[in-house]
Amino acid sequence: MSRVVHFEIQADDVERAKSFYAAVFDWSFEDYGQMAGSAYWGITTGPEDEPGINGGLLQRPAPAPGAGQGTNAFVCTMGVGDYDETERRILAAGGQVAMPKMALTGMAWQGYYLDTEGNTFGIHQPDTSAA
Repeated sequence: MSRVVHFEIQADDVERAKSFYAAVFDWSFEDYGQMAGSAYWGITTGPEDEPGINGGLLQRPAPAPGAGQGTNAFVCTMGVGDYDETERRILAAGGQVAMPKMALTGMAWQGYYLDTEGNTFGIHQPDTSAA
């Protein structure tokens, strides 16, 4: 069984979003750009000894839906034990690749998919040898 292990927030103005979430929830941010290969901020939502998950913040890659055009939401990522097997199951169930498998160098394999309803989600297999 796979649990949600990470979320992502896309923003038009990353600095404004960082200020907002820090002010409202006391979240902190760490530059993960070198690991991710592009501008990316890791989000720590609270102490490790409390329930919850951490996430990421990035520049929105495409315009957000306009008012009344559907949900503009966070992207959740599920932790998996076998990336390739999980991808096979996603595709067999009618899902589609949104962003192919990529290495988060020294950390994990990551990719993004669309479910049968067009919703984006990620899968993440920890692997310190990912390169």
